[in-house]
Formats: sequence, C-alpha cells, structure tokens
Amino acid sequence: MAIGEYKDINNAEADELQDLEQPLVQKQNETELDNGSIQMVLLSTAVAVCGSFEFGSCVGYSAPTQSSIRDDLNLSLAQFSMFGSILTIGAMLGAITSGRVADFIGRKGAMRMSACFCIIGWLAVFFSNGPLLLDMGRFCTGYGIGVFSYVVPIFIAEIAPKNLRGGLTTLNQLMIVIGASTAFLTGTVVTWRVLALTGLVPCGFLLVGLCFVPESPRWLAKVGHQKEFQVALQKLRGKSADASIESLQSLSKARLIDLLSSKHIRSVIIGVALMVFQQFVGINGIGFYASETFVAAGLSSSKIGTIAYACIQVPITLVGAILIDKSGRKPLIMVSATGTFLGSFFAAASFFLKAHNMLLDWVPVLGVGGVLLYVSAFSIGMGAVPWVIMSEVTFLVLASYEYQKMRFSTWELQEALWC
Repeated sequence: MAIGEYKDINNAEADELQDLEQPLVQKQNETELDNGSIQMVLLSTAVAVCGSFEFGSCVGYSAPTQSSIRDDLNLSLAQFSMFGSILTIGAMLGAITSGRVADFIGRKGAMRMSACFCIIGWLAVFFSNGPLLLDMGRFCTGYGIGVFSYVVPIFIAEIAPKNLRGGLTTLNQLMIVIGASTAFLTGTVVTWRVLALTGLVPCGFLLVGLCFVPESPRWLAKVGHQKEFQVALQKLRGKSADASIESLQSLSKARLIDLLSSKHIRSVIIGVALMVFQQFVGINGIGFYASETFVAAGLSSSKIGTIAYACIQVPITLVGAILIDKSGRKPLIMVSATGTFLGSFFAAASFFLKAHNMLLDWVPVLGVGGVLLYVSAFSIGMGAVPWVIMSEVTFLVLASYEYQKMRFSTWELQEALWC
C-alpha cells in the first residue's frame, strides 16, 4: 500500500471519530444556552434521577426490614434470602431488555414503564401475606430498577450539554446512595409495609415530572420524528438551536460483532473486568443483610448500625465525587480497594474471634467498624469510578450498547453471588 493511501485511510478514520464526538448543536454560544433553556436541562435531570432514588430505595429496603418481615410472615432464613436476592434476577432481566425497550418506546416511555413495574411491585409487597406475593413484588421492583439503571444515565447524557454532562451524570450515583440511605433510616422508624409505600413516592414524582420535560432529541432523531426533534432541541438548547436530523441518523450503529473486533476488544475486556471486580467485593451482600450482620457482631440493636451505615454513605460519596477529578481515577480506586479489603478483613476477624471465643470484647468493635470501613471505602471509589473509567475507555460508537451490556453483567454477577 502506498504511503499516501495509508495516510488517507488514517485521516478518514480520525475524521469519522471526530464526527461521532460532535455535540447535538454545533457552534452554539454558551451564553445563549445559559440564558435559554438550562433550567429545562436541570428540571429534566431532576425528574430522571427520581428513578435513581427509586433504585436506591429498592436496594436498601431489605436490610432494615429483615427481622420484622420474618417475624410477621413466619419466613425462614432461606425464604427471606430468596426475597432479598430475587431483586437481582428481575434487575438482570430488566438490564438485558432495557436497550430494546428504550429504543422502541423512547427514554421517557422506558422510565414510565419502569415506574409502573416498581409501583406494582411495592403494592404486591405491601399486601403480601406470604412468600409468593412478596417475591413477586420484589421481582417486579427488580425489573423496574434494571431498566432504570440503563435509561436514566443514558437520558441524562443525551440531554445535557457537554460542559454540564459530567456533573449531571454523577447525580445518578449520588441519588442511588441517597435513596438507599433514606430507606435505611426510614426503615428504623416505620413498619416494613409502610416502608414499601414510601417506595411509591419517587415513582409518583417521576410520572408527573415526565409530563413536563422533553424526550431525548437523539432518540427522536433516531426514529425520524423531525418536528418533535426540533421542539425538544429548542427546549433543551434554546430557541436559536438548530441541528440536522439527518446528521444524527447517519451516526454509526453498534453491532454485537463490533464488540469482538480487534479494534474494540481491549476496551470491552477492561470494562467487563472492572465491573466483575466491583461486584466480587460483595457490596450487595453487605447492603442486603447489614442489620443482621450488626446484630451477629454483638450490637444489642440493629438500628444503631443501620443508622450509622446510612449516615456514612452520602457524605463519603460526595467526597468521592469531588476527588475523582482532583486525585485521578487510578489512585482513588486503589485507595478504595485497599479500604474494602481492610474492612472485609476486620469483619471476618471479628466473626473468627467470636467462633473461637477469643477476645470477645473486640468482636463488636471489629465487626461494626469493619463493615462501616468497607462501606466508606466502597462509596468513595469502587462504587462510581469503574463506571467513569468504562465510559472513558469505550468508543463513542459503542457507548449505548456497551453500557447496556455492562448493566446486565453487573446484575448477573450479583445474582450469582447473592442468590
């Protein structure tokens, strides 16, 4: 091949990648955006992250309610374990179907459908008098949050301008943590049936809020809705915004075979490996059964440990969001991994000492301290950094398909670990 031809091919590939990285609106004045429709972007994000809050509420429900549900419904430990882990089965199915659903009925339609599944699930839990209806309700909420885990960050990324995209997408992880912490705290003061009803609140806000926000312009362009596309774009970027729907429709579409090509396989391996190790540290096992873990460690009441767990998560996650750009991804995830190792080691040591009747005064300190150290370390890095790294190493042409694939992989691993 001639040198000139080789350079032409390289230049063509570079131009193609640059075209994929272009925003929806070209050469738009930032002042016009700020003075125009930034409020709509913020409102749309606030509505979408209600789904993230619902996600956290579902994940955090089982920990503070374990003893009361078992007592009221006479469930065995195995039956409650099924109730806790069946959430991940539903979420796994939700994640693998989320891309198709979001492409077929739109981002807003997918969020509405997810909210309906969660509402049905919470009502089933509330009215349950035995394990069957309880598990069915838990499965429905799991499916709902499985779809939420894909469609919420994708929707935010598609509507947010480039200068706000990073900050707004971090709200997804933050609201998940806030939702879980709220469920932990609320569960210490209300019954498990009332706590199930509180899960309806974010769904209600989401369904009402979606009536006042536009659909994703990228999805509208993809399905060829020219008029709706222009209306949504002007709401999100200002009345002066203009873009060609044909230019967005011409963007390359990812195929399964593209993920296996030599060009992309390294990024896929890195993304999957990060998600695998993130789940193998066992955060969901800690979260699902935190209250009983604290009691087993020697606390007289699970409420003390549960409240401490909830109060630690949110501020530590905020610290992690601040440090992720200042300290860098790699140092933060290494510190986080070290902390989760030490927390697991201390918690394991406490139960080892308890089993052998050694240093019994240290058992509660090591057990509770180990769990709280673990949660703190995970929240500061391992919880969010793998997703950030994944998005940075994945080619834009594969971003949507890859993200859906990663969400399925994480729920599949959770099911394998905790079912």
